[in-house]
Amino acid sequence: MANQEQKTAEGQEVFTSYNEVHDSFDTMGLREDLLRGIYAYGFEKPSAIQQRGIVPFAKGYDALVLAPTRELAQQIRTVMLALGDHLKAKVHACVGGTSVREDRLVLSAGVHVVVGTPGRVFDMLRRDSLRPDHIRMFVLDEADEMLSRGFKDQIYDIFQLLPQEIQVGLFSATMPSEALELTQKFMRNPVRILVQRDELTLEGIRQFYIDIGREDDKFEALCDLYTTVAITQSVIFVNTRRKVDWLTEKMRNQDHTVSAIHGDMDKNTRDEIMRDFRSGSSRVLITTDLLARGIDVQQVSLVLNYDLPTQAETYLHRIGRSGRFGRKGVAINFVTREDEHVQAEIQRYYNVVIEELPADVAELL
Repeated sequence: MANQEQKTAEGQEVFTSYNEVHDSFDTMGLREDLLRGIYAYGFEKPSAIQQRGIVPFAKGYDALVLAPTRELAQQIRTVMLALGDHLKAKVHACVGGTSVREDRLVLSAGVHVVVGTPGRVFDMLRRDSLRPDHIRMFVLDEADEMLSRGFKDQIYDIFQLLPQEIQVGLFSATMPSEALELTQKFMRNPVRILVQRDELTLEGIRQFYIDIGREDDKFEALCDLYTTVAITQSVIFVNTRRKVDWLTEKMRNQDHTVSAIHGDMDKNTRDEIMRDFRSGSSRVLITTDLLARGIDVQQVSLVLNYDLPTQAETYLHRIGRSGRFGRKGVAINFVTREDEHVQAEIQRYYNVVIEELPADVAELL
């Protein structure tokens, strides 16, 4: 974050820096029954942001988390239920495309956590089904994505209905000026927690590239890769919905069992495909960036960028699908001659060196 972004127009500091780091969940002062849920879920060592963000948030500071997609909201709910299993936590996903009546019934019975998308959450607040005076903590997840998607007015409308003393958490891979504006308007005592880009992207993920030459040679390289290695589960990213369909058909013609998911599909179809992928009945998922942040499958060992992302910031969200929660992960980029400048930009942006894929690739996975 640039220095000038840390100050208001009058030159006042927006944040107090917070630098305490906890290398283990055990030193965070968390409840024993929460710790049991964390370790049972498979978290072994806290990630860079968890090392810095959990303790100040638990202490009641405003730290610098609303979900931009239904898939991500559902995913957050699933993880919260697992982590809060020993706490008997009740978590409800409040998202569009589901029954408003059912939402109102569940909320009237009482839950501990509501995870939602802006439109439905605002609707529930407006109908008084979600009682603002009972909400103690408001968390915006993927704040950069939320604000770039045009949810800003809805987020402001929600804030207007919440109690003034509410604790606010704002989590974002990047901190655009719109997010900083939110901190000035709605946070009482914000602390700033910064994590270096290379810490975010390198945790447990080894990154390689394959020099492809021409676009037409990518598919053959993909088939060679899947012939060489036994992959538990992998996600393949391409840049367009049309290419998702094209690559899916090409791989199925070669007798590969693959799933495909993109924004043109309705929610029920996407949910069914993700269930199949999570259960392991399909081992390869082909998708676009649109749904990158809603994919959270613990067994993913390989992320393959069939197309390099058009923006360097997106690279982190893609390769972060592998090696999650302290497990090993590998990311492989297909690089044509036209892509060389994009790969160079990614290396510059994250301050990393991406090496050429070695011959002993089978031992990496």
